[in-house]
Amino acid sequence: MARPSNRDERRAQIVDGMLRVLPETGYERATIQRIAEAAGLGAGLVHHHFASKLEILLALGERLAELVSGRQREARTPRARVDAWIDAHLAQGDDASAEAVACWVALGAEALVHAEVRALHRTLLERRRADLDARLREVCRDEARSTRGLDVLVANVLATVEGYFQIATTAPDVIPRGSAAGATRAMTHRLLDAMPARESSSTEPDVAPSEAAPPPSSRSSKHEPKPETPRRSRGRKGTS
Repeated sequence: MARPSNRDERRAQIVDGMLRVLPETGYERATIQRIAEAAGLGAGLVHHHFASKLEILLALGERLAELVSGRQREARTPRARVDAWIDAHLAQGDDASAEAVACWVALGAEALVHAEVRALHRTLLERRRADLDARLREVCRDEARSTRGLDVLVANVLATVEGYFQIATTAPDVIPRGSAAGATRAMTHRLLDAMPARESSSTEPDVAPSEAAPPPSSRSSKHEPKPETPRRSRGRKGTS
């Protein structure tokens, strides 16, 4: 009887090795040998499962995104899912991963100097923004709140998380230990509470303000007559 393949298990070990090495060394010095040692495997086995270091980093990006999604699935209410999104990024709770937070920080730092890491970081950032947008819209629907201007709220929360990441990299003592997630949750809930009630659950579009109505120049009214175009006199050429 054939033995089951351990490919997925080995790949997960290697990604875990990158998860441990990246925050300590950065992407440039995260060699295959160091990743292999952290994973408890030989370098040859790492090369067998991944074609390059960048491929391992891409897999790590998927792992980080899955950690965020996994915590949200356990939350039972829309607001709890928003809290889970924040906690997963800023390392709060019994199942929080400080290594994952350190990897978000390392990815952001390396994105400044490596084009391939920058592309990965942008992709992950766009996915995280879309995920947060979906969670906040869910709260608005559940509480019959308007979603006009929600894009600003999303940008505010995402920028706050990214700001904490940057400070954690350069000056961690500036932030009181363990305060980031709680402060971000409190800010987010206050902003949600300030969202106005939905005018009509059946007619108000669930889109950003820029998409909700055409610009004034494209609007027309049935009750406003069009101004007449003044007729030009048909005099001889050259006369006034």
